[in-house]
Amino acid sequence: MSKGSGDKAAEIRRLMATEGPAIEENTKGFNRKRQEAVAGLENYEELRTRAREIKEDAIDRLPELIEELRDAVEDNGGHLYVADDADDANRYIREVAADNDAERVVKSKSMTTEELEINDALEEDGVDVVETDLGEWVVQLADETPSHLIAPAIHRSQESIAELFEAVFDPEDPPETADELTSFARERLGERIRDADVGMTGANFVTADSGTMALVTSEGNARKCAVTPDTHVAVAGVEKIIPTTDDLSPFLELLARSGTGQDLTAYVSLLTPPVDSPTLDFDDDETPLSERDSDREFHLVLIDNGRMAMREDDQLRETLYCIRCGACSNSCANFQHVGGHAFGGETYSGGIGTGWEAGIEGLDTAAEFNDFCTGCSRCVNGCPTKIDIPWINTVVRDRVNRGTEPEGHDFLVEGLTPDEEPGGLDLDKRLFGNFETLAKLGSATAPVSNWLADTGPARWALERVAGVDARRDLPEFQRETLVDWFDRRVATVPDPTREVVLYPDVYTNHVQVERGKAAVRALEALGVSVRVPAVRSSGRAPLSQGMIATAENHAHDVYGSLAEHIDAGRDVVVIEPSDLAMFEREYERFLPEASVERLQENSYEVMEYVYGLLENGADADALRGGDGEDVAYHAHCQQRTLGLEAHTVAVLEDLDYDVRTSDVECCGMAGSFGYKDTYYELSMDVGEDLAEQFSTAETRDRTVVASGTSCLEQLDALLSRPSTHPVELIAP
Repeated sequence: MSKGSGDKAAEIRRLMATEGPAIEENTKGFNRKRQEAVAGLENYEELRTRAREIKEDAIDRLPELIEELRDAVEDNGGHLYVADDADDANRYIREVAADNDAERVVKSKSMTTEELEINDALEEDGVDVVETDLGEWVVQLADETPSHLIAPAIHRSQESIAELFEAVFDPEDPPETADELTSFARERLGERIRDADVGMTGANFVTADSGTMALVTSEGNARKCAVTPDTHVAVAGVEKIIPTTDDLSPFLELLARSGTGQDLTAYVSLLTPPVDSPTLDFDDDETPLSERDSDREFHLVLIDNGRMAMREDDQLRETLYCIRCGACSNSCANFQHVGGHAFGGETYSGGIGTGWEAGIEGLDTAAEFNDFCTGCSRCVNGCPTKIDIPWINTVVRDRVNRGTEPEGHDFLVEGLTPDEEPGGLDLDKRLFGNFETLAKLGSATAPVSNWLADTGPARWALERVAGVDARRDLPEFQRETLVDWFDRRVATVPDPTREVVLYPDVYTNHVQVERGKAAVRALEALGVSVRVPAVRSSGRAPLSQGMIATAENHAHDVYGSLAEHIDAGRDVVVIEPSDLAMFEREYERFLPEASVERLQENSYEVMEYVYGLLENGADADALRGGDGEDVAYHAHCQQRTLGLEAHTVAVLEDLDYDVRTSDVECCGMAGSFGYKDTYYELSMDVGEDLAEQFSTAETRDRTVVASGTSCLEQLDALLSRPSTHPVELIAP
């Protein structure tokens, strides 16, 4: 195992075993409910667009909105303090507690106060700090950190919480059921709220026009913390400000649906503090409320702590659009299996956590878990404010790469490797990022290269030096590439209906050559004239390693090669979904708008293209029919994100294949991720969900079909029967 990866792999194994089952059950439940909830929302995309627009506007005008909010809070009789960093915020809050002779502070759930570590700061002053959110209280009692943005104790089972309560409180009648545990917590926390001197809350949103705070909770404890003690301190990042109360509407529609799949949470509190309700004295049960004092104290502490610098950062700015719903975590296969204690930093976890940690704590912290994001893009369609989370993770990875100091002979590597990256880049990243070069060398020297790579010493060296897990089968390079094969063949299509250029992705060109040949045969059978030119790789491999400059270089070369074919009226057909996703999404970062639009408008996934041909009159009998053959089909992650899964299913069913589709969203391989010794076991653990689904009585005898290279590799590793690409299934 490569140097430095052993401890991390061991910790991943531990978390998969101890916390993984509870995290998987809960996150998958949230994700399933989210999908159901948004499916029933007719204007879902319009709400996402509106939420995005509001956040863009708010962050753009943030300094102005802070001053508007200051005026509103002070006009209401409250105080607003903008803290530069965590120490500054903690100092102010400690002063408020001291001025009120506070012996106890009760808190509602707030990730921002976790960021500040305010509990530790107050406890240093002898203040008893009590979390009143059930999950946060569990984490506090267990002396743990939250493992999820909205569900802090998601890693704990009901049984483990019962054991914790029994160990801490030793009750006469230990609670066991969910209702009993909740009642037990409610009783004890209720007592502590009644006795508190200061209540502290976060804020989901704060409106600049009126100083109104929105608190969105499932337990109602936040409003108790806000109004039961005489003094209320609200803590929020500056990014929580939105212009007006009218702007709350799309967020309230989206927040609960995105996070937990509820139409609304149980409690949505809109407070304009300090509230004018009477102060409470639980020892005085005789004085009517109407005669009680209503003089309350309110402090809103807004936190910068790196956020204003993120606002000026073109790449990290989008992170500030986050509304902390946790949808990116719930939709992420890797998070589902390890949770935020692995896939997380000092405070923030999941896909969006990298951006937060990079901006607040720094690159060193973000680097610890950044590689858990595989760029699969499953989170993109689930984010309520349309944040391009994979891109943020890629940017952070690139910055981590470039922040590495060159060591030893890295100047030689920098001069000899065909990429745009500096010396000091981890060898495993440089190896996987330059897979195209490796594939060319492998094909040129095959079959010797395949034999040599699979020898014991070579596998040991690959694992030790470059982190390639010895348990993973290596790709077998073909001596004759797809481009070579096509150049040598003579094929004519009389009176072609269309002309296409078949994009030779690296794997199809150098490894899965038969798949490429099948695509050529299928397209020609449908009356299409095919060309397979030599074109550079899309840049997906270097991009996955955070090698952005190299990926951009590839993008320009690919477009330059394909533009002449588009000019000639040829369609671009792509076999590998992750390469099409590059054309559709990431190339927007690299190419002029007009260029990327031309490429997008003229590029198709191969089964999508076959579907279009059949819909427009091509003869289905020219393809190989299924005669009722049973098929188990798994779609690639990015194919699903692009909305292309249905085309493959429709073609197979039209050709008389009996198709059962997988509802497991990720195979776990994710390109190079599954090859790395640090993550191999996590990759296989994620893949087991798919293996189980394709091993039931209904599916175990079906032909296994998958659309992505990674999916096919993983399925071959997981199952005892081979898998195939759908175009190989239907090619004549």
